[in-house]
Amino acid sequence: MLNVARRSTRVYVGVGGWSYERWREEFYPEDLTRKRELEYASRKFTSIEINSTFHGLQKPATFARWREATPANFVFAVKAPRFVTNRRLLASAGEAIERFLGSGLLELKDKLGPINWQLAPGKQFDADDIEAFFRYLPKSLRHAIEVRHPSFNDPRFIALARKHSVAIVLAGDSDYPSIDVRTAPFIYARIMGTKKSPRTGYAKPALDAWASRIGRWRADESVRDIFFYVISGFKAHNPAAAMALLERM
Repeated sequence: MLNVARRSTRVYVGVGGWSYERWREEFYPEDLTRKRELEYASRKFTSIEINSTFHGLQKPATFARWREATPANFVFAVKAPRFVTNRRLLASAGEAIERFLGSGLLELKDKLGPINWQLAPGKQFDADDIEAFFRYLPKSLRHAIEVRHPSFNDPRFIALARKHSVAIVLAGDSDYPSIDVRTAPFIYARIMGTKKSPRTGYAKPALDAWASRIGRWRADESVRDIFFYVISGFKAHNPAAAMALLERM
């Protein structure tokens, strides 16, 4: 069992998004209105990765409403829009990044966690292109990069991420590269292996193994925060898996 009060390292556990039709059957109370889904979910988890931002820009008032609906000490991660990351040359993304960052994101205020810049599966590692992209990212915010091509399993990529203090997203239980290295003062992990059975999405040994891994990360004095999300897989059971992990804390 993890003792989350033992050190200053904060552990945030949650899911991706909060509006999913199957969760109306599996997770939310029958009488809960859709307008209160975020309010409910944010009291079951300590963080949620906003995924709607991947599909398009949101309004400042929307970010402010999300902030107000969630409790103190809750933190959002934000998935960057695909119009930024799904391009052949990331070095051309400067204006798009500015447009996204100026869209109202800062209305989350102290509830703004890291931004996940998820690259397209076909995007291959190019050192010059990645460094140009990293230079666009403001140091005042926390950034994580999620790579999906095996060419990123390269020491040069790790060195660039470390140079710019960008966390490399750990893609757990998936076919994507699983790069577990410290390149920033925080860890960002997404696990994608939930199943239809058991109802917790993961069997007890797998949940225990992930909880133990989080504990080892917390023992690293260079780590300030850990962001851990249950994503994809058998999505209907992702909330149950995240709550089972939180119980192990």
